[in-house]
Amino acid sequence: MSLRVAVQMDPILGINIDTDTSFLMMMEAQSRGHKLWFYTPDKLSQEDGRVFARAQPVEVFADKGAHARLGETVVLDMKDDIDVVLMRQDPPFDMAYITATHFLEKVHPHTLVVNNPAEVRNAPEKLFVTDFPGVQPPTLITSDHEAIYDFRARHGDIVLKPLYGGGGSGVARLLADDPNLDALLELHAMIGREQVIAQKFVPAVSKGDKRVLLVDGEPVGAINRVPASGQVRSNLRVGGRAEAVELTARDLELCKIIAPELKRRGLLFVGIDVIGEYLTEINVTSPTGAQQLKRFTGINAAEVLWNRIEDIRANGG
Repeated sequence: MSLRVAVQMDPILGINIDTDTSFLMMMEAQSRGHKLWFYTPDKLSQEDGRVFARAQPVEVFADKGAHARLGETVVLDMKDDIDVVLMRQDPPFDMAYITATHFLEKVHPHTLVVNNPAEVRNAPEKLFVTDFPGVQPPTLITSDHEAIYDFRARHGDIVLKPLYGGGGSGVARLLADDPNLDALLELHAMIGREQVIAQKFVPAVSKGDKRVLLVDGEPVGAINRVPASGQVRSNLRVGGRAEAVELTARDLELCKIIAPELKRRGLLFVGIDVIGEYLTEINVTSPTGAQQLKRFTGINAAEVLWNRIEDIRANGG
């Protein structure tokens, strides 16, 4: 089976091919004989009910600095010219991101969009996890400053983070007597009107924040992301260090809890974040970690994903 695959992502020439999960997905697709096109989200358009993208055919290579060969720009009808769209641009999950999900919803599932764009829109990563009682540490989502002060008074040491951020951006730890809470809330208010998350600090984060990758609800494998000394953020893009880790019984339990909902929503490629015994996020936009997983364990999550995509397409999905 040869599929026509469009990849909606951030500029491809600027990625780090050693760590970028989208690049691994593209390499795997190319190795199977699938045809690839690349475009950035701003090149997606809707006209008279049809969705188009100004895209470039692309070949990818495991060669730093020369990892992508782009062809001439063409206009793709996303329903007639494409079989699969990988929606892989990074957050922030802002109105531009949401509008892109509305566009792609018009072609899915005739054109298989990974992940289902309506469910990406309906499952903001830090809100979706709240659908599963008992899996999170104590968590408050609000823009009410008094509610946040009350939460800290009850729980002491907390973490404050933007609701729609990503990659560890804007995450700060505040001790029970930290005088900077007002200033941080002011900064968040200057950035936008969105609510923030206050969460009880989990000391186990010093041992790492585990990223578990799932394909169609089934766990594929995990890596551990360890924060730099003195830091609370373990995201790889802000200095966290990746290391090998085994899935625990609790990890598998958490995957089992969320799996039926992931399958129901058509969220084929998901990354969950686990700190200690707690599930803190369910990442559905552009989950990362597949390169590190392959490097440490030999498990290729992109291979598992493409097996599933090909199965769906072969069976008329």
